Amino acid sequence: RRRSSLRPHAPAVAVRSARLPTSAHLCFFNEELHAPYLYDMSEELENEYLRIEEDIVAALRTVYDPEIPVNVYDLGLIYCVELTDDKAVTITMTLTAPNCPAADFILEDVRMKVEDVEGVTSVDIQLTFEPEWNKDMMSEEAMLELGFL
Repeated sequence: RRRSSLRPHAPAVAVRSARLPTSAHLCFFNEELHAPYLYDMSEELENEYLRIEEDIVAALRTVYDPEIPVNVYDLGLIYCVELTDDKAVTITMTLTAPNCPAADFILEDVRMKVEDVEGVTSVDIQLTFEPEWNKDMMSEEAMLELGFL
């Protein structure tokens, strides 16, 4: 199993094969929520996907809930980011509460910032509340920032 160079709390990196053998999905996510599948790809393609992964994570770290001084990635709101072979991105994410007053703002900010990542062709946001978000999904940095450590 291949892991990203991100901090230990950060989502794992796994690659899932698509229906066609030439397709590959790069999916990085919270391991407790999903089980990774591995798919072999060329080193050049893998490097390109890893660069895009890093750029997507950097973009997500610039998105904040206006009521919380921590970005959506470190809050643990991002459950899965899938990158297809044509560089279309599907993000499965949640919010801290179903009735979040900033929901539209946050979702649009995620979409716009990930669309700006070089190489990404489209972004689809899938909002879910299964599993329900809780503070255990936050990174240590987020917990420290919010006074939980």
